Amino acid sequence: MTKLKLHFDSELPHQEAAVAAVRGLFHGQESGQGLFTVSGNNADLFTAEGVGNRLRILPEQLLANLNKIQEDNGLPLSSLHDLADEHDLNFTIEMETGTGKTYVYLRTIYELNKLYSFTKFVIVVPSVAIREGVHKSLQIMEGHFKALYDGVPLHYFTYDSAQLGEVRNFAHSSGIELMIVTAAAINKPATARIYQPSEQTGGVAPIDLIRQVRPILIVDEPQSVDGGPQGRGRAALRAMAPLFSLRYSATHVDVFNMVYKLDAIDAYQAGLVKQIEVAGGTVEHAHGRPYIRLEKISTRKNDYSATVEVDTMRSGRVVRQIERVDPGGSLESITGNRAYEGLLVGDVSKGRGRSEPGFIQIHGGGIDEYLKEGEAYGDIPALERARHLINRTIRVHLDRELELLSRGIKVLSLFFIDRVDRYRAEDSDGTPIPGEYAKIFEAEYAQLQRNPRYATLFGEVDLDAEPSAVHEGYFARDAKGKPKDIKEGAAQDGADAERAYDLIMRDKERLLSLDEPVKFIFSHSALREGWDNPNVFQICSLREMGTERQRRQTIGRGLRLAVNQEGQRLHGFDVNTLTVIATESLEQFAASLQTEYEKDAKVSFGRIEPHQFSNLLLPESDGKRLGSEGSQRLFAALQETGYIQSSGKIDAQLLQHALAEDAFTLPEEFTGLETVVAERLQQRAKGITINNRDERRTVKIRKQVFEHPQFYELWNRIKQRTTYRVDFDPEKLIADAARALREARQILPARMVWTSTTLAINERGIETGALSTSAPQLVDQGDIPLPDILGELAEQTKLTRRTIHQILTESGRFRDFQRNPQEFVSLAAEKITEARRAALVDGIKYVKLGESEVFAQELFLTEELHGYLGKNLTPAAKSVYEEVRYDSETERKFVEDLESASDVEVYAKLPSWFKVPTPLGTYNPDWAIVRRLPDGEQRLYLVIETKGTQQESLLRPEERGKIKCGHKHFEALGTNVTFEQTDVWRHVTFTA
Repeated sequence: MTKLKLHFDSELPHQEAAVAAVRGLFHGQESGQGLFTVSGNNADLFTAEGVGNRLRILPEQLLANLNKIQEDNGLPLSSLHDLADEHDLNFTIEMETGTGKTYVYLRTIYELNKLYSFTKFVIVVPSVAIREGVHKSLQIMEGHFKALYDGVPLHYFTYDSAQLGEVRNFAHSSGIELMIVTAAAINKPATARIYQPSEQTGGVAPIDLIRQVRPILIVDEPQSVDGGPQGRGRAALRAMAPLFSLRYSATHVDVFNMVYKLDAIDAYQAGLVKQIEVAGGTVEHAHGRPYIRLEKISTRKNDYSATVEVDTMRSGRVVRQIERVDPGGSLESITGNRAYEGLLVGDVSKGRGRSEPGFIQIHGGGIDEYLKEGEAYGDIPALERARHLINRTIRVHLDRELELLSRGIKVLSLFFIDRVDRYRAEDSDGTPIPGEYAKIFEAEYAQLQRNPRYATLFGEVDLDAEPSAVHEGYFARDAKGKPKDIKEGAAQDGADAERAYDLIMRDKERLLSLDEPVKFIFSHSALREGWDNPNVFQICSLREMGTERQRRQTIGRGLRLAVNQEGQRLHGFDVNTLTVIATESLEQFAASLQTEYEKDAKVSFGRIEPHQFSNLLLPESDGKRLGSEGSQRLFAALQETGYIQSSGKIDAQLLQHALAEDAFTLPEEFTGLETVVAERLQQRAKGITINNRDERRTVKIRKQVFEHPQFYELWNRIKQRTTYRVDFDPEKLIADAARALREARQILPARMVWTSTTLAINERGIETGALSTSAPQLVDQGDIPLPDILGELAEQTKLTRRTIHQILTESGRFRDFQRNPQEFVSLAAEKITEARRAALVDGIKYVKLGESEVFAQELFLTEELHGYLGKNLTPAAKSVYEEVRYDSETERKFVEDLESASDVEVYAKLPSWFKVPTPLGTYNPDWAIVRRLPDGEQRLYLVIETKGTQQESLLRPEERGKIKCGHKHFEALGTNVTFEQTDVWRHVTFTA
């Protein structure tokens, strides 16, 4: 079997931004290492020198760096008070599950070493699952990072209390050292070996060696590390005496100095994770016995109540709905349904923590049952429900294989179960035999294999042998290798759990290969955290998803973007859709998932915060951003006009009405920002779309358009593929960059500004009066440490140190560098990068490939398009597809324009496979259109780009560059195709 090797993209913008946010914190830091001496209990026996980290940057400079990063990323500003404790510096990075958090912090290690010579790092994780995941990531990314950082070696190891010599080597080595440790290994000072002197560490406690090197801590999932048993996690982290801590998670509880944020809404709308659809199965007309399902337990003061799903009688018919019940309540009175006659609510208990859910007692009429959160009484038999869930999962899986196998994409499905013996049991002699779930799976799979719909998937397959070969289980195992149950949230650091993680991590790449028959995975519910696979397309929970966090944890195992057989990531929702097979309706699942996001990840759906406009680029302002104060003024202005309520909730209906009437305006101060502000409000208002699997449809080709002579002519004009070369004059690049830097905004020196106000003490408390501000006065900062500007700019701009030196010399702005190093480096990097990007785009020349290298029109027939009617599909009569799939409100309106325009004959929303190569990444144009000119005879053949704004300065630089490359590509075809950018059809060029 050929081993599949995963490839990693070093230029993903969201990952580069997360790395840059941490890298930029320490502008002005001197490069160098710190030396220290460690002695054992008997100094005559052991004395050794080690190598550690050191931080030499003034708090004021660190704050200036931090605030600059926060404004650039649209985050609230920290104060000097937040950096007051130099022994407890923490910085927060929030990244949604599946967006490459581990890659980002591992690359950040290399960056911090390259720029500042930091060498000692400790990754602290909450569980064995995550520890093994990090270790596996280091193995598979090792070659990638070596290529990226000129072969710089990084020595990494997993902390093992039996191998404490590794800690000694960690302290003494002068290279990059990385230790991975679980919270359980450090949060028990009285018993953990890391706190006890050892001969392996020269008679000192390992923790003392760690403290001496002042490690940089990378805390993975700090909300789980901080708490620990009895809240000891934070204390254990401080005991390591870190230089500073970088805290990475999607679900922070405590936030310290946020420097980067990519929440669930941002990740979904940027296409960085799979879209989610739900195949929800609800039982109808099964009301023969009393049904009750416990949703959750609520507490009000010292009283407990329960939210339950029951069958209520409404207007003579039974309706299954949610009700609130209290201890002693009569279920017959609550529901009006005689099926509950004599049935009462007994004890209601909150439970203790996430690992111990609350429960409710129901008794009377011969019934005495205790239900945990998520459990039901009176439902259809558990195995019958499991059979339907397994059958639906297999069907969705096989449908996905029909779509994706031809693209070389392995499809995986994941089942979560709560008891191992349901999948793998034993006979009376202890011999392993299939459990109930395994038997059901093989029976349902064998039946579906013979379905004519899937015949092409099983052409040469032994149908009798395959059902047992395509599924496998991954479970915790005891010392004899026998599968066993482990409790969720408990024993996660035990040897039994470790054996399961070793198996599933080791098999991660093998499972991605089409040569490997296993494609259905059964796993214990407690193994959800820490393991995921990019090609998981279906997830089915064969246990109730009733308790807090379960839906979010469940979908988190399948959010990563898929890879093909070359190990390359694939983009676009055409491929990347995760289907959750659930025993609840779409509405129930979506509402519960949103609640979990809001509680767990602090995601505010439909809301925006006052600082979230601070990173908007001002039009024609030389790259200046709106800033924190401007963001707050804009927020207040939007509140005054009613678009934002006092809570930050966006009035989406008012906003949409204003946009439809072309009446969305802003105060004069913000002129030119209308489009980007409206888009940001729409983005936050829209949130995450959960689609209904049953509404998913394959979009059909409209034969009349596909075979229309004008569409044939249009396609012949644009189908040719091209390649490019870049020719540019290095001297011109240097001159352009130097001129841009020379003409860029002024760098201000440090100044002191005095603000005065009056204080009034009254019955309402202490109130402030009017503010007055003095003229700024220059501040002498003394000797400011200067960073390696050539090294930093070479790293950020991808140019040589020699070229950077020439640009800086010709710009004549070295004095600004001495005055404010951090601000100047940021400005120089921005201007030089813009000049380099412009040189690439301006110097690009496209040439046509051979006649056979084309986007064949037949691809419309073979590459299926999918969507959800009413959500991202709109009916169309002139399009090559019967419905057009749109990605934004701008595109939906553009479709309306095209359909109503009398001069449009035929058009196509160009599919994702229509890609133009550029040095900035591939470019997918939006529309291809045939326009009939007024004489009724001539036609204009157009490719149109809709971007939501006509102001080029408000587009991201990469987008501007790609659009310019697209223009040159179509020019090179020489087929008289007009390329334009517009959002409104009537603004398009009317003449050939």
